[in-house]
Amino acid sequence: MVQEKKKKGRWSFSSWCRGWSRPLLMPVAELFARHNISPNGVTLLGLFFYALSGLVLALGHSTASGLILAIFGPLDAVDGLLAREHGNQSRFGAFLDSTMDRYAEFFLFAGLLIYLWGNGHHGILGPLMVLTAMTGSLLVSYTRARAEALGYSCTVGILTRFERLVLLAVGLIFNFLLVPVLVILAFFTHVTAVQRIWHVYKQEGGK
Repeated sequence: MVQEKKKKGRWSFSSWCRGWSRPLLMPVAELFARHNISPNGVTLLGLFFYALSGLVLALGHSTASGLILAIFGPLDAVDGLLAREHGNQSRFGAFLDSTMDRYAEFFLFAGLLIYLWGNGHHGILGPLMVLTAMTGSLLVSYTRARAEALGYSCTVGILTRFERLVLLAVGLIFNFLLVPVLVILAFFTHVTAVQRIWHVYKQEGGK
């Protein structure tokens, strides 16, 4: 049986932003609480807006898609905040949140694929970057989930989920930045996955 090897997590931009944004998101969490909307309900609501963002993008409206992502993306943090503040944390809630996050990314990348393919941007290169970025994004999430299931800490990396979503929102709103953003995602998501593999390897003592 693998022994517990969790260590104190390193500082990350996403963790700093969560602390900084807490006072801003707390009123939103309290609003949901007053209307008896559960953390799981917020999770599903967030998924709806991610799907809407992907659909709007597939229909060819990049800026509108990015604005939806920028405005409603923070719901991804509100569900956890609501659960912690009101004692509604559960293992199923954590499982649902993690699973819906993967669906959310799928909707966004599917919208991107349809958008780039339909507009003929950069021929096959655009869709190829989308698929490469989507694969890397899923690997970043998988490496963390698998490592933590085995008792390791695994929150390190250049592009965590928060950074990926910020980059996508910026690229969509400012359309001329979309291709450079995809190149960054396609490369650094895989760098992040390798960072996490190496981090777990070091926790095992290089064995």
